[in-house]
Amino acid sequence: MRIIFSIVLLLSVGLTGNAQQKVYDFNNRCEQAYEAIMQLRLNAGKALLETEKKENPDNLVPYFLDNYADFFPLFFNEDPAEYSRKRSMRLFRLNKMAEGSPDSPYYLYTQAAIKFQWAMVKIKFNEKWDATWEIRKAYITLKENQRRFPDFVPNKLLLGAMQTVFGTIPDGYKWITNILGMKGSIKQGMENVNAFIESNAPEARLFREESYYYYCYLMLFIVNKPEDTWEFLQRKQLDTKNNYLFALMVANLSLNNQKAAIGLKVLQERDDSAEYADIQYYNYVMGLLKLTRLDPDAHVYLERFINNFKGKFYVKECLQRLSWFYYLEGNQAAANKYRAMILTRGGTETDADKQALKEAEGGKWPDPFLLRVRLLSDGGYLNEALKLLLTKKAADFHSMEEKLEYAYRLGRIYDELGQDDKAIAMYDITIKVGANRPEYYAARASLQMGYIYEKRHEKSKAIQCYQQCLNMKGHDYKNSLDQRAKAGIQRVNGT
Repeated sequence: MRIIFSIVLLLSVGLTGNAQQKVYDFNNRCEQAYEAIMQLRLNAGKALLETEKKENPDNLVPYFLDNYADFFPLFFNEDPAEYSRKRSMRLFRLNKMAEGSPDSPYYLYTQAAIKFQWAMVKIKFNEKWDATWEIRKAYITLKENQRRFPDFVPNKLLLGAMQTVFGTIPDGYKWITNILGMKGSIKQGMENVNAFIESNAPEARLFREESYYYYCYLMLFIVNKPEDTWEFLQRKQLDTKNNYLFALMVANLSLNNQKAAIGLKVLQERDDSAEYADIQYYNYVMGLLKLTRLDPDAHVYLERFINNFKGKFYVKECLQRLSWFYYLEGNQAAANKYRAMILTRGGTETDADKQALKEAEGGKWPDPFLLRVRLLSDGGYLNEALKLLLTKKAADFHSMEEKLEYAYRLGRIYDELGQDDKAIAMYDITIKVGANRPEYYAARASLQMGYIYEKRHEKSKAIQCYQQCLNMKGHDYKNSLDQRAKAGIQRVNGT
């Protein structure tokens, strides 16, 4: 018995002596790998991670960064076959992160970040309920990590992003976030994001460029401060030439902020060498940007996206834009071909995809004159759009829908040119005529008037306009416009 006990003791000592504590070591090689992955130089980043795994097998950081390398192609390209191959890695990496010391702030943070990234991916593959629970898990994990390590600033970045978005959920859906235990506000969320960006902690420096991505999207789409967003981009001087992710981000922000010329310049000047990942989303953004300028080769990029993209997001919208391109070119056969494809291709997860399907099912083509004005205006080519629009009057159009669009487009152009009083006059007409119609013009006019009054610090009028937008039912882009109106009310109320 004594011999057996001695053997067990020796074995246990031997096992203990050989076991190494797993660590979260963001050493120089891991930092280089992270930088490469965030630039979408995925193969270069993964090669560095494989070297690190061989030379430092007890370092868990390479497995954490592997998740970033999988996240970007899955999120942007939405390839179902790739998702099927990679989805088992979620649990594998979470288990790897759990091998580290619970006394490290990275123990829970890395697990939360992995859950958050997989939630974003699951949304793209229409696993909404799983994605919701994944976000809940990430949120609760981060809250616990914040409680245990209040000075660990990366907590603030992810928590702040989630809190900001949770704060814009319409009141009718608050019960969902309450049940799931997810609370937040724009004010609280952005305070956390800003605290991270302004921090000089080593961890803040490590994830700095990632934070810029969160900050810009939140500031433009939730906080609705486009001027602050662009001032931030100019001040930070982001390397859009060598960082493909930044190039895509700035191009997308340009597309959604009537600055198509900036987006086109960024995409045309970026390093397009083979070391960067093949991201089909590039063709979608490039095609839309070129279409706003009425470029004759816009269809090349849109068709490239349709032919190579394997996902469901943006497809119907892209097909709609292709049909518009050929419609304006006078090629009705090609226009009809792409419109017919809207009925069978892609999904309806985004408001733009829903609107494209609705238009295709309706069978009516937009007025070509107003369509050209819309595209130019969407791209920020405002003087050209205004010059074109002022060659006509509302009475020149036959249908009420076209008269309504004329007033709305004129209001938006005046708005963007800073001629607020003229914009308000046209928005008023749009709202009076279109408040009970299915087009989005009246709701968007209410939202834009809210922005003007908010800018003027006329709080009660701003809230009235935002609430008016929320009260309109059954129009196109309902979800996205409601979210922006809700965010507006929160901003004005300081919550």
